[in-house]
Amino acid sequence: MVLRTADFRFHRSLRKTIDRLLADARLDVRFDSDFGRVIRACATTPRKGQSGTWILPAMVQSYIRLHQAGLAHSVETWIDGELAGGLYCVNLGAMVFGESMFSLRSDASKIALAALIAFCRAQGIPLIDCQQDTPHLASMGASLMPRSRFAEHLTHTVNHRPPVWQFDPVYWIQLQPADRATA
Repeated sequence: MVLRTADFRFHRSLRKTIDRLLADARLDVRFDSDFGRVIRACATTPRKGQSGTWILPAMVQSYIRLHQAGLAHSVETWIDGELAGGLYCVNLGAMVFGESMFSLRSDASKIALAALIAFCRAQGIPLIDCQQDTPHLASMGASLMPRSRFAEHLTHTVNHRPPVWQFDPVYWIQLQPADRATA
């Protein structure tokens, strides 16, 4: 399943949550400030309907090495100064591969995903590989893509220059409807 950044469904309730937290100066989105903590939280945070995780200790160490090499990144939702949720991904050129996410507070992982979408739109990254086919991802705009089209997309994107992984709050405007963004 892939999420075309242009197709992301920014639900009104999530928009209100983000707007409220930003207005109260309670929300901070950070990239790569605590990658190890994010991947460990993804590996250990209980999930409804799942008894375990695929993120084993050896994989954690491998992803940490990818992070040290500049290929794996964390998107972190900090609320009231505490890490509340986030995700980690791999970036090759203009392609992002979502790996896993976690949430310790309501909507925290969705906020991280919205921030990633805003960043990708600002950087001209059109597609995120979600890897999983879930109703939750579909509700946010993800859809299936034939393997041949996905492989073709990769040939055109992985050799691009990768973006600088730094979140700027101005990126939030990327999620505004056209009529609000120009007002």
